[in-house]
Amino acid sequence: MDLNALLTARGPCTGAELLALSNMGVFPLWQACRTQPDIVMRHASRRYLRLDKRIAGYARLSPSIRREFLTYTIVGTSEQSEEIIARCLELQQEFVRISQYKHEFIRDVIQRVVEYNPNRERLRDHLCCMIAGDVTYGMAHTVERPELSTGRPVRGSDLDVIIVADEHLTTAEHTAFDEALYREKWNMLVLPQIREEIDYIIKDVAKVMTQLQFDSFRHMVACKILHESEFLYGNAELFIRIKHLVNAFGIAEKLARMEDKAIKDRETVERQLVGQSTTEQIQTWQPLFFTSEEREEIH
Repeated sequence: MDLNALLTARGPCTGAELLALSNMGVFPLWQACRTQPDIVMRHASRRYLRLDKRIAGYARLSPSIRREFLTYTIVGTSEQSEEIIARCLELQQEFVRISQYKHEFIRDVIQRVVEYNPNRERLRDHLCCMIAGDVTYGMAHTVERPELSTGRPVRGSDLDVIIVADEHLTTAEHTAFDEALYREKWNMLVLPQIREEIDYIIKDVAKVMTQLQFDSFRHMVACKILHESEFLYGNAELFIRIKHLVNAFGIAEKLARMEDKAIKDRETVERQLVGQSTTEQIQTWQPLFFTSEEREEIH
């Protein structure tokens, strides 16, 4: 297909928009955009570390090549450079807006659950609620997708919430809050006017200390989430305490080394994928091309 002619007529568009126009598969379209003369691809996103069991050494970059192409990339011709830049800026602003909306949305949900709890004062004093994932990178999107456990359609990026309880919260208070939050999670998933996926975990400081050992895949994931997390609601002093612990265990340096490897692997894979043609060759690099559900992200 002559993508140059198509883009000249249509103007710069996202990978997903081009996919709908081209009648091609995602992978051959991505290859064509990388190899056809005068086709320009510009990303409206940043890349960051994601941990994946399917990858040797666990480290890869997010978004995946496929997600980056479909959702975060503007494709145009070399003669449309100004239009491509303008469309990229527009897309970036939209992701920031969506991220801010989702951040405020989940903060309001958490606050509502706490305020309706008879132990609201103790929860405010002894819980720290944090958010991680796409929202913290200003990259949240609203591309509809099925929620894994139910198959129900949800609006784009999920809301990764980590809640840490200090030593003074009782088991009964923890359980009551968890049950109330789970009910709200379900409501936010099934209400047709909302359809937001909340993925959360509640843990205590002792579990955080265990995870900071960084000695297993699950602990590495938990450390990455704590490192990238932002304060959402609750006890801000507990949030600072957790961040100090993350720093004291050298988590940032360990993750930086993993990210360096992921960057190099991504560069190698993209160069090799451009020239691949057989199904067997493509499947070798499938974990880095396709988006995984990554349900290990919250622990």
